[in-house]
Amino acid sequence: MVKGKKILVVGLANKYSIASAIASTLHENGAILGFSYQNERFEKFINEFSAENGKGFTEICDLSKDDEIKKLIAKAVKKWGSIDGIVHSVGFAPADQISGNIEDCITREGFQITHDVSSYSFSALLKEAHPYMTENSAAITLTYIGSQEATPNYNVMGMAKASLEASVRYFASTLGSKGIRVNSISAGPIKTLAASGIKGFKTMLNKHGDNTPIARNITAKEVGNTAAFLLSDMSSGITGQTIYVDGGYNIQATSFD
Repeated sequence: MVKGKKILVVGLANKYSIASAIASTLHENGAILGFSYQNERFEKFINEFSAENGKGFTEICDLSKDDEIKKLIAKAVKKWGSIDGIVHSVGFAPADQISGNIEDCITREGFQITHDVSSYSFSALLKEAHPYMTENSAAITLTYIGSQEATPNYNVMGMAKASLEASVRYFASTLGSKGIRVNSISAGPIKTLAASGIKGFKTMLNKHGDNTPIARNITAKEVGNTAAFLLSDMSSGITGQTIYVDGGYNIQATSFD
């Protein structure tokens, strides 16, 4: 589906992540990949992962710094000439912002950090990359139902994901005439290292699996398959959407016996 497409993967930090599953699926389907990583701590992993998935370029990029985003996009353009796709799999909140009741934990600093890294980073990438993106290119980001429904302990991250989804709609509206599509995937809970930082995640995971129409939790591979579809020409008529890969959990007002 994505054979020969040059796709930049941002936010891959370990092999137990949704980004890892997406990147592996893209590689299996013939995509040419490039990877960014936050700092030197992740360099060894990223280089090893790249070697196993097409040997694409790697570049350090702290997404809270505009100059590093510029360098990342410049490197992709130097290597490829243009960009066919972007995968944004980035989310961070200070631990005290995703634990307990929001009225007790929310702080101005925590709010700013969470929104900067988890939401604005996607906007910053598209702002810098769109002049170099090809016609029929696409960008995707990852969100969660906590953006739409109050979810225990998700708190400020839920606000940031709502902001992220709004950015998808606004960029889709203005970039569509340039042949660039922008979508998000709202994945159900998956056991990843990032998710383990959310208080009560195990309970959330079990409850979700018991109450989806398909009577199980979804897999990272299923998210990867959806990502490959959204980055391919097969989804050429889809933009500005949040695609739910959650076993149908979002369609139910309550669970059915």
